[in-house]
This record gives sequence, C-alpha cells and structure tokens, in this order.
Amino acid sequence: MKYTRQELAKMIDHSLLHPTMTDAELEAGCKLAAKYDVASVCIKPYAVKQAVEWLKGSTVKVGAVIGFPHGSSCTESKRYETELACRDGATEIDMVINIGKALSGDWSYVKADVAAVCAEAHARGAQVKVILENDYLIAGGADLSSTEFKQKLCEVCEEAGADWVKTSSGYGFVKQADGSYNYKGATAEDLALMRASCSAAVQVKAAGGVRDLDGLIRVRELGASRCGATATAAMLDEYRRRAETGESQSSPTKLGAGGY
Repeated sequence: MKYTRQELAKMIDHSLLHPTMTDAELEAGCKLAAKYDVASVCIKPYAVKQAVEWLKGSTVKVGAVIGFPHGSSCTESKRYETELACRDGATEIDMVINIGKALSGDWSYVKADVAAVCAEAHARGAQVKVILENDYLIAGGADLSSTEFKQKLCEVCEEAGADWVKTSSGYGFVKQADGSYNYKGATAEDLALMRASCSAAVQVKAAGGVRDLDGLIRVRELGASRCGATATAAMLDEYRRRAETGESQSSPTKLGAGGY
C-alpha cells in the first residue's frame, strides 16, 4: 500500500453529528474512533465534555461544530459557542461561514465572523476548520463565478486565521430537478481548487461523499489532510484486508456521490 494505515487513519474526523444520535450512539462512536485511532471525533457541542471522558487515554482529539449546520448564528453566538466547547475540552472547531453574507459579497462581515471564532479558539489552544458549504456556491455570487467565489472565500478565511478550509457540513442539501434534496459534498475539483487557493499554512478538509478507502486515498492525493466520515470502520477494515492479501488501490473513485 502507498500509505500506512496510521497515515490514513489520522486523516479521519469521525463524524457524530446526525441530529437523531442518542447518547448511547455517541458513546459507541467515540469508542469506535478510539479503536481505529483516527484523528478526531467531530461531535455536537453539548456532548464535548462527555466525549473527552470517553476518549481519555486515546490519541483521538475532540472537535466540536459551531454555527452548525447553516452558519446563521450571530458572530457573538459563534464565539461563545467556541468558548464553551473549548472549556469542555474541544481542541478542534468546525465552524460554518455565514453563507448568506458571503453570497451578498459582505466580505468584511464574513472575515470578522471567522476571525472571532479563530481568535477565541487559538487563545484556548484549539484549531479551526472553516466550512464553506460548496453545494450552495455552484452558481457563484457577488458578481463572481463559482470558481472565483470559492477562491475568494479561501483567501478571506486564511486572512481571518483559519487552520483549515473545509468543503461541506454534510447537511448542505440542495433541491434537485426531480424535487428531491441531495448534495455532492467533496468533489475532486473543489479540493484541488481549495488547495491551490490557500498557502501551505492552511490545510484542506474534505467532507461529504467519501465512503470508501479509495475515496480517502483520492482525497489525500488531492492535497487534503483531513476527511470527515462516518464509514471509518469500513475504510480501515478494507485497508487491513488489502494489506493481508497484497492488494493496493483500486481504480480511481469519483468523489461527490452523496453524504457522509
């Protein structure tokens, strides 16, 4: 295999964000994350303190979502959410930008919103991943094309102090032509664009649509250092199977096939 199991496991932020997840399911998810020794769990703010207890003795970090999933909380609410999450033991913060403000071209608001969270988190020893929600940006905005708009957002996030830019929340559903709601999540095009739009000081996180080992490897090769996923066990069990049988990477996986 081109990458070690640890290299791939430490890319995974195990997602525990579905609104129906019970306390028992959150605990089981943290135990799974510890078993597979992933990078972090990404968990709801109220469960941060408990997740820290469940993960005690492991190397798995606890991350909390802020302004999730639509980014519409006022800036002070996001800052205070961050303060509380860090007090409870979160060392990583996944925040959502104010999408409407970005599409309005109010870049000073967007930058100040991200900067407030970054300043609070950094002062408390935590790092910040900023979610752009690319599925809402396919038509661009503020007189910019989709590509130009995403480039601008990456630049603004870096100026505001972001440690990562992130493709999606996993909940950015868009109405489709048939009336259903779906989303692409991380795409190869967006990951390449985001990597090229930031300096080496800012990392890239993929989220949404990465459900198998080949997808995880593809994300890494596109320059992302983290990947949000629920299919953690399936990915890493597949790695073990291939390592035992001498197989390597399969044919390239198309990203952006659905949620995570």
